[in-house]
Amino acid sequence: MDLSGKTILVTGGAGFLGRYIVAALRERGASVRAFQRGAADDLAAAGVEIVRGSVTDAGALCRAVRGCAAVIHTAAKAGVWGARRDYIEANITGTRNILAACREADVPYLVHTSTPSVVFSGESFEGADETLPYGKNWLCHYAETKAVAEQEALAADGNAGLRVCALRPHLIWGLGDPHLLPRVIARARAARLAIVGDGTNRVDITHVRNAAEAHILALDALADGRGGGKAYFLSQGEPVELWPWIQDLLARLGIPSVKRRVSYTAAYRVGAVAETVWSVLRLGGEPPMTRFVATELAKSHWFDISAARRDLGYRPERHPTEAGLREYAAAHA
Repeated sequence: MDLSGKTILVTGGAGFLGRYIVAALRERGASVRAFQRGAADDLAAAGVEIVRGSVTDAGALCRAVRGCAAVIHTAAKAGVWGARRDYIEANITGTRNILAACREADVPYLVHTSTPSVVFSGESFEGADETLPYGKNWLCHYAETKAVAEQEALAADGNAGLRVCALRPHLIWGLGDPHLLPRVIARARAARLAIVGDGTNRVDITHVRNAAEAHILALDALADGRGGGKAYFLSQGEPVELWPWIQDLLARLGIPSVKRRVSYTAAYRVGAVAETVWSVLRLGGEPPMTRFVATELAKSHWFDISAARRDLGYRPERHPTEAGLREYAAAHA
């Protein structure tokens, strides 16, 4: 797709992944419009058009979408804890609003940022592909609402000329990560991190640059008549053993290795109790453990990305894991 001079809307453009997508679009010559609640003065100073608003505001989205050649929808409420209504409004209602706005403005292409959590069932996944059914036994509102949002987005493919695909990047990390690695590092520094399970589970990770480039490749594919109505798993293409990978990162940062171990059963039970306490007492913040987090930390979850390689031309080798680790460690030493 020739992006030169075309206006592309990125919802959540000031977020972690959104910023990398904005940069990748600008490298391709696109004019970028970022939609989010905050001001993002740095993006504005760099020439990005900033439109402030919430995805729950249908009118604001309609105004933001007008004149755009495509939309990349990354805005969502993430995390594992919070009120169900907030997740429904941000993830389900927000997706419905962006779909309606695209149809009203005759936008031809929409790339929807999803998550592998849409297939969560509490079980391990090893080399599974996109034939997996949507999940069950959600354990968190994020996974449930993102599954509904993805299904509705893909169902809209071909409606009123709109082509839609969904991307499922797994555990995005890299410079600028405000969530995943900082939390792990902070807990390790405070000696509050424990290995959950037997420590041999393998998981997928996705460098943020690979995740961002995949969104641009998805736009190209949709414009070429490929990928419409489909979802794609994304990763580095080779799963890592989660706990040795974390230990390696900690060692590069000069942080002592994690010694304490907790069984999956114990962590799951602690998570269940913590969730109950936080709900009944209406405590602020997140519980120190949840059932969803215990499951994610203890079980394997990695996926076959052959479809993304085939249909999108996705090549995670462009930004390898080792190079990303060196860059991250150098920046946080």
